[in-house]
Amino acid sequence: RRQAERFGTRIVDVDIDRVELGARPFGIWARGVEYRADALIVATGASALWLGLESETRLRGKGVSACATCDGFFFRDREIAVVGGGDTALEEASYLTRFASKVHLLHRRDAFRGSKIMVARVLANEKVEVHYDTTVEEVLGATKVDGLRLRDAKTGAERTLPIEGLFIAIGHRPNTEAFAGWLEADGAGYLTTAEHTMSAIEGVFIAGDVHDHRYRQAVTAAGDGCRAAIDAERWLAGHGGGSR
Repeated sequence: RRQAERFGTRIVDVDIDRVELGARPFGIWARGVEYRADALIVATGASALWLGLESETRLRGKGVSACATCDGFFFRDREIAVVGGGDTALEEASYLTRFASKVHLLHRRDAFRGSKIMVARVLANEKVEVHYDTTVEEVLGATKVDGLRLRDAKTGAERTLPIEGLFIAIGHRPNTEAFAGWLEADGAGYLTTAEHTMSAIEGVFIAGDVHDHRYRQAVTAAGDGCRAAIDAERWLAGHGGGSR
């Protein structure tokens, strides 16, 4: 952010309400203020889906995480849990066995939705213990995670599982609400590109996790941003906007 500001970037810390991408200059509205642009880079990211528990929110960053590759290292030789039943949860559970002494994989159904290869890999891993038909009712701990209160989805019976870390892997939601009806998306709602980083609308470019649902890393998003900025600059140079 400081680097961008040093080069003259004006940063406005507001959420946009709507856009008008039918003609250039494009229109963007935020809290009643209208902005106009000859080119637009959409880099609104994706938000992790959470369980919606008060205790989960309170302990976020204190043992609760939604990114195994970001925070797995901090749980070396500790017992942790992963919540989810798709490929993301299976991949994260497998990855976390590099650090944790044991990984409890909690799934609310009696079978995984993930690929057969990933399921087989996880089930064969001695450091992973699978808990089917299990939901998280509460994350325990005052200042850090020290356990979970679990419920059996079939019998309703509750029990406590002592752990030191909880990873939520139930999916992500791309932040695309303001662009609905304008930009094309795939079946999961992630924005798609037509050529390099440009969308199907000329002059509108896409970068980062709003488009990339595979890697979701800061370094790959930054690379996307660099590509989109170069593409936008070259496009503007060829469309009468190079001096702006």
